[in-house]
Amino acid sequence: MTSSNSLDRKSQAWSALFSEPMSELVQRYTASVFFDQRLWRADIQGSLAHAEMLQAQGIISAQDGADIQRGLTQITQDIESGQFAWKLELEDVHLNIEARLTQLVGDAGKRLHTGRSRNDQVATDVRLWLRDEIDAIRELLKNLQRALVDVASQHTHTVMPGFTHLQVAQPISFAHHLLAYVEMLSRDDERMGEIRNRTNRLPLGSAALAGTTYPLDRERVARSLGMVNAQGEPQVCQNSLDGVSDRDFAIEFTAAAALCMVHISRLSEELIVWMSQNFGFIQIADRFTTGSSIMPQKKNPDVPELARGKTGRVVGHLMGLITLMKGQPLAYNKDNQEDKEPLFDTVDTLKDTLRIFAEMVGGQVNAATGVKEGGIQVNAQAMEDAVKKGFATATDLADYLVKKGLPFRDAHETVAHAVKAAASHRCDLSELPLNVLQGFHASIEKDVYEVLSLQGSLNARNTLGGTAPAQVQAQIARHAKRLA
Repeated sequence: MTSSNSLDRKSQAWSALFSEPMSELVQRYTASVFFDQRLWRADIQGSLAHAEMLQAQGIISAQDGADIQRGLTQITQDIESGQFAWKLELEDVHLNIEARLTQLVGDAGKRLHTGRSRNDQVATDVRLWLRDEIDAIRELLKNLQRALVDVASQHTHTVMPGFTHLQVAQPISFAHHLLAYVEMLSRDDERMGEIRNRTNRLPLGSAALAGTTYPLDRERVARSLGMVNAQGEPQVCQNSLDGVSDRDFAIEFTAAAALCMVHISRLSEELIVWMSQNFGFIQIADRFTTGSSIMPQKKNPDVPELARGKTGRVVGHLMGLITLMKGQPLAYNKDNQEDKEPLFDTVDTLKDTLRIFAEMVGGQVNAATGVKEGGIQVNAQAMEDAVKKGFATATDLADYLVKKGLPFRDAHETVAHAVKAAASHRCDLSELPLNVLQGFHASIEKDVYEVLSLQGSLNARNTLGGTAPAQVQAQIARHAKRLA
């Protein structure tokens, strides 16, 4: 009669060596199946490619290959339908699937693990999973950029204060301000593309750490899994020790995700400030705000505030992953099980944030009417009034004097006196009488008022990357073409 301890040991991949089963406490402490089961599709995808290669190399029979494919197809259907029974005692996604495969197809299921280890298997699974998530994130990044470009296209002539040190500095267009975030997000997308390329490399075949004695065709597996470069050449991890232990790709991704969240956090901070009554520059659609349980007049920008808070969460995941790896000797260590939860949560947080921001900024098309509803509502008058509070065209007056022959430092000093006079009269520079302006420098003529106007200030900055409407419209067209 078989003992219960023997049965328990048979559920473990290393059972013959051990004289007692793993304790329930250790099972719970070391198991990952309840969070790494999201890797199941990548695990099956990698197993199918591995089995196809084993068959092609004559390592397993054609019948075994067919049985493995049949069993994994059944498991796929079971998981998709919610019929698959995940078991804690089988520790992780890999052993759960392998155990069920063996139940379905017998010895063929046991032969699937030939030439591989869970070490290179999990490294492959995470890379395959993350590659697909990066593709989804890049599309979400483009959607948010499209939303920002769409709003910007409506506000190339809407003047707002540009700030430095949160002090009114110079007039800019609202469109120009929004396009700054488009530039940030485009760099995020570019980084994600670079990280995808480094993620898309095959560790499978590294086995536990030293490679394997079986004649594997790793490049064939890489091609089967689409782990190829832009030229279609297979990308394979070249050192087995590095292949099983490397988590640079996860750290790189989380670093890029953290930076992307920082960009969104900066935008969030501005949306929060702009929405406040002291600014009143914008309104956010009600469905992205909440009220107060005690103050009935409140409309709180919860989505931007929460995104700002979630940024710290993602940055924390980055610190956790870096710390996880810093003291590990080669090759694989159980520490690496701790890479998944922060990585999974980073992906989920970034995707959710990008998705909700695209709708909050740009609105959503009503399926019934075909009309876009919601999105940021702009109070152009409030923006213009705010520009006039800070003598934002002072630099324009200095540039005007420089063009009249005055050295810039002297022009700077002259304009400072003019600003002081305007402040004492509680008016804008453009509202000072000509004779008062001429008192600061005789070269000032009537044409100065065009220079001091808000639109004149915008139009004057007609250099590449500047805030002039013509330049901003050119940038909008460039982004629209890029994002089409």
